[in-house]
Amino acid sequence: MPSARYAIDIAPLGPLSDPLAILRLARAAEESGWDGISIWDSLGLSMGTSAADPFVTLAAVAASTHRLRLITSVIAIARRRPQLVVQAAGTLDLLSAGRLVLGVGAGEDRVDFEAFGEPGARSSRIGRMDEALAIIDAGLRGDTLDHDGAHLRAHDVILGPRPHRQPRPPLWLGALRRGGVRKAARWDGWIAVAMSEDGTSMAMSPDAFAELVAMVHAEREAMGLADAPFDIAVLGLAGLDGVGAAAYIDAGASWWLESLSPMRGDIDELEAIVRSGPPR
Repeated sequence: MPSARYAIDIAPLGPLSDPLAILRLARAAEESGWDGISIWDSLGLSMGTSAADPFVTLAAVAASTHRLRLITSVIAIARRRPQLVVQAAGTLDLLSAGRLVLGVGAGEDRVDFEAFGEPGARSSRIGRMDEALAIIDAGLRGDTLDHDGAHLRAHDVILGPRPHRQPRPPLWLGALRRGGVRKAARWDGWIAVAMSEDGTSMAMSPDAFAELVAMVHAEREAMGLADAPFDIAVLGLAGLDGVGAAAYIDAGASWWLESLSPMRGDIDELEAIVRSGPPR
């Protein structure tokens, strides 16, 4: 089994909505042995603040680093037009010479939808996500799009630019519920959030995580994908509740995403955490 990799995971909210602050952390991460940087996709409305755009910020990171994987965790594709996601992702993958990992999901902050008159109900978000995934997958591969769904339509069009990574950058699906984890098994990776919503505890134990890991691998075997590459990323805070990243890696994670948010301190304190290196 390949050794696990480690990324800093940025909640780009409040003080971290300044992309220059994120660039500072990204440079420190590359210098300190981290393997990647991941960033949320949020408008910040539910927390009464603002948030940096993930694609624009990661483009700046791409231009300022040489090695870090650029992970979106996750693009809320239920509130983004899929053709623009394809365009942004293809551009970013070209700019970074193939370092993009496109993590996607339905989006959990209902207010980010409802504040603009868009349906925020879970069923609607998941329906739009499922259709958007099909368009994004085909669009990044350079296929001619022919989609006529309940939410989205695209006919006789090819999108670009083509990404550096062929046939397309890896697609990881963020999921917490079993149904979502089963959907993730169809793609190139699964992003799990082990930490509680307020960041004060680990809501998913390593044992509970291991059960879902077994399930996703069983799903892939049933689909004939057991031998195809598949990553499992866990977002958490190493040492919280006395649980280290190693427990999740032993349970099957291939990536650890170390949570960094304004709740953990100011930019100097966050940089000190990054410069202490990955929690190996």
